[in-house]
Amino acid sequence: MDSFELNKIMGAILGTCLFVLSLSIVSNGIFAAHPPKKAGYEIAVKDDKAGATQAAAEPQIPLANLLNEANPEKGASVARQCVACHEFAKGGANKVGPGLYGVVNNDVGTHAGFNYSSGMKNKKGKWTFEDLDKFLENPSKTVPGTSMTFLGIRRATDRAAVIVYLNKQSDSPAELPKPVAVSAPDGQKKDGEKKDAPAAKKDDSPPAEKKDAPAKQ
Repeated sequence: MDSFELNKIMGAILGTCLFVLSLSIVSNGIFAAHPPKKAGYEIAVKDDKAGATQAAAEPQIPLANLLNEANPEKGASVARQCVACHEFAKGGANKVGPGLYGVVNNDVGTHAGFNYSSGMKNKKGKWTFEDLDKFLENPSKTVPGTSMTFLGIRRATDRAAVIVYLNKQSDSPAELPKPVAVSAPDGQKKDGEKKDAPAAKKDDSPPAEKKDAPAKQ
Protein backbone atom coordinates (compact mmCIF):
# COMPACT_ATOMS: atom_id res chain seq x y z
CA MET A 1 0.00 0.00 0.00
CA ASP A 2 1.46 3.34 -1.05
CA SER A 3 1.51 6.46 1.07
CA PHE A 4 -1.33 8.11 -0.88
CA GLU A 5 -3.83 5.37 0.03
CA LEU A 6 -2.64 5.43 3.64
CA ASN A 7 -3.19 9.19 3.82
CA LYS A 8 -6.76 8.81 2.51
CA ILE A 9 -7.57 6.21 5.16
CA MET A 10 -6.12 8.30 7.96
CA GLY A 11 -7.98 11.37 6.69
CA ALA A 12 -11.28 9.47 6.65
CA ILE A 13 -10.74 8.26 10.22
CA LEU A 14 -9.80 11.76 11.39
CA GLY A 15 -12.84 13.27 9.64
CA THR A 16 -15.15 10.73 11.26
CA CYS A 17 -13.72 11.52 14.69
CA LEU A 18 -14.16 15.23 14.13
CA PHE A 19 -17.78 14.70 13.03
CA VAL A 20 -18.60 12.59 16.08
CA LEU A 21 -16.95 15.16 18.36
CA SER A 22 -18.89 18.03 16.77
CA LEU A 23 -22.16 16.10 17.04
CA SER A 24 -21.50 15.42 20.71
CA ILE A 25 -20.82 19.10 21.43
CA VAL A 26 -24.01 20.19 19.64
CA SER A 27 -26.12 17.54 21.43
CA ASN A 28 -24.84 18.57 24.85
CA GLY A 29 -25.68 22.17 24.07
CA ILE A 30 -29.27 21.32 23.12
CA PHE A 31 -30.08 18.62 25.67
CA ALA A 32 -27.95 19.82 28.55
CA ALA A 33 -29.31 18.81 31.97
CA HIS A 34 -29.18 21.69 34.42
CA PRO A 35 -29.30 20.74 38.12
CA PRO A 36 -32.23 22.30 40.05
CA LYS A 37 -31.50 25.21 42.33
CA LYS A 38 -33.37 23.43 45.11
CA ALA A 39 -33.33 19.68 45.63
CA GLY A 40 -36.68 17.85 45.59
CA TYR A 41 -40.15 19.04 44.61
CA GLU A 42 -41.92 21.97 46.18
CA ILE A 43 -45.54 21.14 47.01
CA ALA A 44 -47.87 24.09 47.34
CA VAL A 45 -50.08 23.78 50.40
CA LYS A 46 -53.16 25.95 50.72
CA ASP A 47 -53.17 28.01 53.88
CA ASP A 48 -56.62 27.66 55.40
CA LYS A 49 -55.84 29.73 58.50
CA ALA A 50 -57.03 32.93 56.87
CA GLY A 51 -60.23 31.27 55.66
CA ALA A 52 -60.88 29.72 59.07
CA THR A 53 -60.35 33.06 60.77
CA GLN A 54 -62.70 34.78 58.36
CA ALA A 55 -65.33 32.06 58.81
CA ALA A 56 -65.07 32.39 62.58
CA ALA A 57 -65.48 36.16 62.35
CA GLU A 58 -68.63 35.93 60.23
CA PRO A 59 -71.80 35.79 62.35
CA GLN A 60 -73.84 32.61 62.12
CA ILE A 61 -77.39 33.15 60.85
CA PRO A 62 -79.92 31.56 63.24
CA LEU A 63 -81.86 28.59 61.88
CA ALA A 64 -85.15 30.37 62.56
CA ASN A 65 -84.14 33.19 60.21
CA LEU A 66 -83.02 30.75 57.52
CA LEU A 67 -86.31 28.86 57.72
CA ASN A 68 -88.38 32.03 57.35
CA GLU A 69 -86.33 33.11 54.34
CA ALA A 70 -86.20 29.66 52.70
CA ASN A 71 -88.07 28.79 49.51
CA PRO A 72 -89.84 25.40 49.56
CA GLU A 73 -89.56 25.15 45.77
CA LYS A 74 -85.80 25.34 46.10
CA GLY A 75 -86.05 22.69 48.82
CA ALA A 76 -87.92 20.39 46.44
CA SER A 77 -85.15 20.89 43.90
CA VAL A 78 -82.41 20.10 46.45
CA ALA A 79 -84.38 17.07 47.68
CA ARG A 80 -84.27 15.48 44.23
CA GLN A 81 -81.00 13.87 45.21
CA CYS A 82 -82.96 11.91 47.83
CA VAL A 83 -85.79 10.50 45.68
CA ALA A 84 -83.89 7.29 44.96
CA CYS A 85 -84.16 6.36 48.65
CA HIS A 86 -87.17 8.31 49.98
CA GLU A 87 -90.75 9.00 49.02
CA PHE A 88 -92.18 12.43 49.87
CA ALA A 89 -95.81 12.02 48.82
CA LYS A 90 -98.57 10.98 51.19
CA GLY A 91 -99.06 7.22 51.28
CA GLY A 92 -95.90 6.58 49.28
CA ALA A 93 -94.20 3.21 49.66
CA ASN A 94 -90.99 2.82 51.62
CA LYS A 95 -87.85 2.52 49.53
CA VAL A 96 -84.28 2.09 50.72
CA GLY A 97 -85.22 4.70 53.30
CA PRO A 98 -88.56 5.42 54.99
CA GLY A 99 -91.22 7.70 53.57
CA LEU A 100 -90.78 11.30 54.70
CA TYR A 101 -94.35 12.59 54.51
CA GLY A 102 -95.19 14.23 57.82
CA VAL A 103 -91.68 13.71 59.20
CA VAL A 104 -91.41 17.18 60.82
CA ASN A 105 -92.17 16.94 64.56
CA ASN A 106 -92.88 13.22 64.17
CA ASP A 107 -91.32 10.66 66.55
CA VAL A 108 -87.95 9.38 65.35
CA GLY A 109 -87.93 5.91 63.82
CA THR A 110 -91.70 5.39 63.79
CA HIS A 111 -92.67 5.44 60.10
CA ALA A 112 -94.96 2.47 59.56
CA GLY A 113 -93.58 -0.60 57.81
CA PHE A 114 -89.90 0.39 57.76
CA ASN A 115 -87.15 -1.59 59.48
CA TYR A 116 -84.88 1.05 61.00
CA SER A 117 -81.20 0.61 61.82
CA SER A 118 -80.12 0.11 65.42
CA GLY A 119 -78.68 3.63 65.54
CA MET A 120 -82.00 5.18 64.50
CA LYS A 121 -83.96 2.94 66.89
CA ASN A 122 -81.78 4.14 69.77
CA LYS A 123 -82.36 7.82 68.96
CA LYS A 124 -85.15 9.26 71.03
CA GLY A 125 -87.30 12.34 70.60
CA LYS A 126 -88.95 14.02 67.65
CA TRP A 127 -87.69 15.36 64.35
CA THR A 128 -87.67 19.02 65.30
CA PHE A 129 -86.38 21.71 62.95
CA GLU A 130 -83.06 21.76 64.83
CA ASP A 131 -82.62 17.97 64.79
CA LEU A 132 -83.43 17.76 61.10
CA ASP A 133 -80.90 20.50 60.37
CA LYS A 134 -78.15 18.65 62.26
CA PHE A 135 -79.03 15.31 60.68
CA LEU A 136 -79.12 16.68 57.14
CA GLU A 137 -75.73 18.30 57.67
CA ASN A 138 -74.01 15.08 58.79
CA PRO A 139 -76.24 12.00 59.21
CA SER A 140 -73.60 9.55 60.45
CA LYS A 141 -72.28 12.01 63.04
CA THR A 142 -75.74 12.96 64.33
CA VAL A 143 -77.00 9.37 64.50
CA PRO A 144 -74.06 6.96 64.95
CA GLY A 145 -74.87 3.54 63.58
CA THR A 146 -77.36 4.74 60.98
CA SER A 147 -77.37 2.80 57.72
CA MET A 148 -77.89 6.01 55.77
CA THR A 149 -74.77 6.56 53.64
CA PHE A 150 -75.69 10.07 52.51
CA LEU A 151 -72.81 12.46 53.23
CA GLY A 152 -75.05 15.39 54.05
CA ILE A 153 -75.99 18.87 52.79
CA ARG A 154 -73.22 21.34 53.64
CA ARG A 155 -74.91 24.68 52.89
CA ALA A 156 -77.18 25.90 55.67
CA THR A 157 -79.50 27.69 53.23
CA ASP A 158 -80.03 24.45 51.26
CA ARG A 159 -80.79 22.51 54.43
CA ALA A 160 -83.30 25.15 55.50
CA ALA A 161 -85.00 24.98 52.10
CA VAL A 162 -85.29 21.18 52.34
CA ILE A 163 -86.73 21.40 55.88
CA VAL A 164 -89.34 23.96 54.79
CA TYR A 165 -90.24 21.68 51.87
CA LEU A 166 -90.56 18.67 54.21
CA ASN A 167 -92.71 20.73 56.55
CA LYS A 168 -95.17 21.37 53.73
CA GLN A 169 -95.39 17.63 53.04
CA SER A 170 -97.78 17.14 55.93
CA ASP A 171 -101.47 17.20 56.80
CA SER A 172 -100.70 19.82 59.46
CA PRO A 173 -97.44 21.70 58.78
CA ALA A 174 -95.68 22.97 61.88
CA GLU A 175 -95.45 26.69 62.56
CA LEU A 176 -92.04 28.09 61.74
CA PRO A 177 -90.12 29.64 64.64
CA LYS A 178 -90.06 33.41 64.79
CA PRO A 179 -86.96 35.12 63.37
CA VAL A 180 -84.30 36.17 65.83
CA ALA A 181 -82.96 39.71 65.91
CA VAL A 182 -79.28 39.67 64.96
CA SER A 183 -77.12 42.52 66.22
CA ALA A 184 -74.62 44.05 63.85
CA PRO A 185 -70.90 43.51 64.55
CA ASP A 186 -69.12 46.13 66.64
CA GLY A 187 -68.25 49.25 64.73
CA GLN A 188 -70.80 48.53 61.98
CA LYS A 189 -74.32 49.78 61.39
CA LYS A 190 -77.16 47.76 59.98
CA ASP A 191 -78.22 48.40 56.40
CA GLY A 192 -80.24 51.57 56.10
CA GLU A 193 -79.21 52.83 59.53
CA LYS A 194 -77.55 56.22 59.43
CA LYS A 195 -74.51 56.97 61.48
CA ASP A 196 -74.87 59.60 64.19
CA ALA A 197 -73.80 63.04 63.11
CA PRO A 198 -70.80 64.42 64.98
CA ALA A 199 -71.80 66.65 67.87
CA ALA A 200 -71.34 70.37 67.35
CA LYS A 201 -68.24 71.73 69.01
CA LYS A 202 -69.09 73.75 72.06
CA ASP A 203 -67.78 77.29 71.97
CA ASP A 204 -66.43 78.13 75.42
CA SER A 205 -65.07 81.52 74.45
CA PRO A 206 -66.65 84.45 76.27
CA PRO A 207 -69.20 86.41 74.30
CA ALA A 208 -67.86 89.43 72.53
CA GLU A 209 -68.57 92.75 74.13
CA LYS A 210 -71.36 94.62 72.53
CA LYS A 211 -70.24 98.01 71.36
CA ASP A 212 -72.56 100.93 71.77
CA ALA A 213 -74.10 102.10 68.57
CA PRO A 214 -72.85 105.54 67.49
CA ALA A 215 -75.14 108.39 68.47
CA LYS A 216 -77.12 110.01 65.72
CA GLN A 217 -75.87 113.32 64.66
